[in-house]
Amino acid sequence: MPLEGIRIVSFNHFLMGPFGIQFLADLGAEVIAIEPIQGAFQRHWGGDNAKKAGGETTLDLVANRNKKSICLDLKNPAALEIAKKLIAGADVVAENFRPGVMEKLGLGHEALKSINPEVIFASASGFGADGPYVDRPGQDMIAQSLSGLAWITGKTGEVPRLVGTSAVDHHGAMIFAAGILGALVKKTRTGKGARVDVNLFSAALNLQAESLVCYFNGKKPEGSQQPAHIGSWYHEAPYGIYATADRYIGLSLGSLDVTLEALGIVLPFEADPSDAYVRREEISSIVAEKLREKPFAQWASALDARKIWYTQVNDYDDLAEDPQVKHNGDLVQVESWNGDPITLVANPVRYDGKTAPIRLVPQKLGAQTAEVLSELGVSEAQQQMLAETGAIGLG
Repeated sequence: MPLEGIRIVSFNHFLMGPFGIQFLADLGAEVIAIEPIQGAFQRHWGGDNAKKAGGETTLDLVANRNKKSICLDLKNPAALEIAKKLIAGADVVAENFRPGVMEKLGLGHEALKSINPEVIFASASGFGADGPYVDRPGQDMIAQSLSGLAWITGKTGEVPRLVGTSAVDHHGAMIFAAGILGALVKKTRTGKGARVDVNLFSAALNLQAESLVCYFNGKKPEGSQQPAHIGSWYHEAPYGIYATADRYIGLSLGSLDVTLEALGIVLPFEADPSDAYVRREEISSIVAEKLREKPFAQWASALDARKIWYTQVNDYDDLAEDPQVKHNGDLVQVESWNGDPITLVANPVRYDGKTAPIRLVPQKLGAQTAEVLSELGVSEAQQQMLAETGAIGLG
């Protein structure tokens, strides 16, 4: 794998940080995840009423495969020295504490450069390393709400709605991973490290680049929520999701005239090309009424005949049986550390036609503490003493 030989020391919790670092772990990096003695946040909260599978919360399963887990109490001087020894041999140190926490621990970027001058220090935060919001908590719902994403996801005249998943966390994680990859390329070329800063709020704006550029560079609409059935404030009719007689259908980009012909619709007015946008609410309501008359399969035949872009709308049960999902191997069934079967989402990148392997399923808390400390030359007797004093946790 492309990152084999790269070592990352990760102080990450919640979702954006761990998920971004997991992406790099999937690509072959050795990731040592340093957690507090009681475990990182994701081991105690997982959505779905903190349901556990394979001995872990579902949130922990999302973002902690291919990582070694070690437990250190970073407020304990002995544990802090262990962390510094690990950092001395690392290519990357990644963290997503609130700004200033690593500095208080003595593990800020400037301090780490004295330990490892070429280290890449990658920080993920809610709003950035400074600024008026620096002390605010950063979380996906907050980012969706503050960035306008929840507003544009709501229907016109209705309450703004969150996207149905932690979209900003996931997108921010990919930006975090990409930023680190860029720094690794720089280090390969120059031998110098770098500081990488990514924040959730900016990631939320980046996720909406198409919408924001349309909004600020064109004629501003009366509102920026989704009108009628249309999928966004800036698309033309009939772009969006509709009900047929038996299931939902998504109509994508295409000629309005050709789409109306395929559906057997004659508009009650003489339409010109601009009406696809100007009168989109009226047109989409007519399309919605028509699509309810027949089942999905009949409409599919008519749309296929005219090469119109459309799709069925899957729920998660449909997704599990989707032939392309199965062909791509996007959902992976593996055995957890306690022997239970679990389903994970595969890394989407293929190298030479191969999917990144799952070398380690999400590990039991502290599973590799003894292994990693032994590599640092800490004897079993010393490890037991450290565990008894609460400096480390042995899995």
